[in-house]
This record gives sequence, structure tokens and C-alpha cells, in this order.
Amino acid sequence: MNMQQYLKDHLSLYIFVSVLFIMGIIFGALMVNALSLEQKQDMSNYLDSFFKTMDEETDLSSRQLLQETFGLHLKWMLLIWVLGLSVIGLPFILILDFLKGVLIGFTTGYIVGELSWDGILFTLVSIAPQNLIIIPVIIIASVSGVSFSIYLIKNRLLQKRGNISKPFMTFSFLILSLIGVLFVISMYETYLTPVIMKWITPMLLSV
Repeated sequence: MNMQQYLKDHLSLYIFVSVLFIMGIIFGALMVNALSLEQKQDMSNYLDSFFKTMDEETDLSSRQLLQETFGLHLKWMLLIWVLGLSVIGLPFILILDFLKGVLIGFTTGYIVGELSWDGILFTLVSIAPQNLIIIPVIIIASVSGVSFSIYLIKNRLLQKRGNISKPFMTFSFLILSLIGVLFVISMYETYLTPVIMKWITPMLLSV
């Protein structure tokens, strides 16, 4: 199956998952307005503490940071893979996409709401770049997982027995390839993002 045919067959899934992701981002951003004054104060103190830590920290363990960053991405991708291998995993993949969108929307919405234009600058240089790759990777993995799960439903529940070894290998190879992409992104988050954040942090400490 060539790429054009693949996109044609899965276009509706890509649109659905993308819209679901965007809805999650919007919902996460709106959640910021639902925070109580006390919660906003606690988060403001945490954010201020975070910026001061970034500004003062000079002996970060890059290896440990890489392990933690890549480990988080790896767990997310493996979870999508495992859920895609089961018939009942389909809705949970979609829930994960929505929750990921909520997390991104809430984080971005809070920082921008708290720091205004400085927050927009911080988001653009330290959060947006990697997420421009991470979000499409998650969407591609999710569509692949949903597609394989639907294939299993057709073959197991609708009595259309077919060979699942080739779709399984295709799905697994795709997930493995995307994990490789996320490893490169993890390298960026480990070695470049902290440098950018340290550069911009002094501008935010007075906020």
C-alpha cells in the first residue's frame, strides 16, 4: 500500500483524532479559568520556584534528564501499542489523545495567563518546538493503533478471519520508528531546551 492510498483510507481517522486532540487542548486551556484563587497562588509559587531553580542550577545530569524525558515518551508510545493490540483498547487510545491535549492546553494556557506576553515567548521557545513533532507523532501512532484495533474487531467479532501477522508487523514497526523519532526529540529536550530556558528565565524572574 502506497502512502497516497494509506492517507485516503485513514483520512477520516486522522481528522477525528486531530479534532479530538484540539478539543483536549481547548478544554485544558479553559480549565485554567476554573482554578480557585488558592490553586492559582500555589501554582504561581511553583512556577516562580521552577524559574529560580532553572536560573540557579548548574550541575544538571543530562543522562538522567534524557532517561526521564525519553522514558515518559516511551511509556506513552508503548501504552498506545498495547491498547492497539486489544479489541477493547480502541476507546482508551482516544481517551489518551484527549488527555494529552488537555495537558498541553492547560500547561500552555496557565503559563500564558500567568506571564502574559512573557508567557507567550516562553511557550514559543521552550514548549512549542518539540510539541510540533510530538503531537503529530502521537496522532500517527494513535491512528495506527485505532486502525489495527478495528482490524482485529473485523477479524474476531465479524468472523472475517484473515492473516493478522502482516498488519501486526506494520503496526509494530511504525511504533518502533516513531519511538526513534521521540528519542531524537528527547535529545533536543535534554540538551537544547534547558539552554533556551536558562537564557529566557532571567527575563521572567521579575514577573
